[in-house]
Amino acid sequence: MDPRVLEAMIPYFTEHFGNAASRNHPFGWEAEEAVDYAREQVAKLIGADPKEIIFTSGATEGDNLGIKGVYEMYASKGNHIITCTTEHKAVLDTCKHIEHLGGEVTYLPVAANGLIDLTALEAAIKPTTILIAIMYANNEIGVVQPVKEISTIAKKHGVLFFSDAVQAVGKIPVDVNADGIDIMAFTAHKMYGPKGIGALYVRRKNPRVKVTAQMDGGGHERGMRSGTLNVPGIVGFGKACELARLEMAADAERLSKLRDKL
Repeated sequence: MDPRVLEAMIPYFTEHFGNAASRNHPFGWEAEEAVDYAREQVAKLIGADPKEIIFTSGATEGDNLGIKGVYEMYASKGNHIITCTTEHKAVLDTCKHIEHLGGEVTYLPVAANGLIDLTALEAAIKPTTILIAIMYANNEIGVVQPVKEISTIAKKHGVLFFSDAVQAVGKIPVDVNADGIDIMAFTAHKMYGPKGIGALYVRRKNPRVKVTAQMDGGGHERGMRSGTLNVPGIVGFGKACELARLEMAADAERLSKLRDKL
């Protein structure tokens, strides 16, 4: 973890220990204020509105909430999901679970360069297709999928586009509006933040996306993810996002030189 991230987090374990959902005392207000600020920092990194950021325990939960949440919410429209064979286990296993529930999943292969074939993607869409789930950058071979082109195909057919962007956010510029992503999972520990905290971006307009909660309780996070917020983790995530946004270009240059030397 970046020492600057740890420094931002420490006071929220001891001095500012309130629950962000406690609205009737100053301890809670202080925590809520810190969460609101972090939400802005996270949103700014991906070009989103802070209200579109749902805090989770990490990208695995984000993948589950995004995919299962859409499958349940849009069940009346269809039950078909399109994904790719090289996705992270968190996506593949979630899709397997949906198949057990009676859903239909198409697993697209990748070409020799690790990318999906856009023609095959469009050909796989049917009237019952509700979601295309394709990762942004691959966690093993590093290829970046053509997300803009995928989103164009999805929009054309009125299908939602979900992306596991864990390995992209904080490393390369990601803008949910420019990229046309409707739902996106990412996490703090891939950008020098703490483990155990992540986020799910859920688009609010054009189109307004809804997902069914997978965790029920006090209705936290706009009813999409109940549970007492991990305030120190969220503060750390916010700081990590801010640092990634400010230092991404310099970091990319440094890492590119190391890669080329290797």
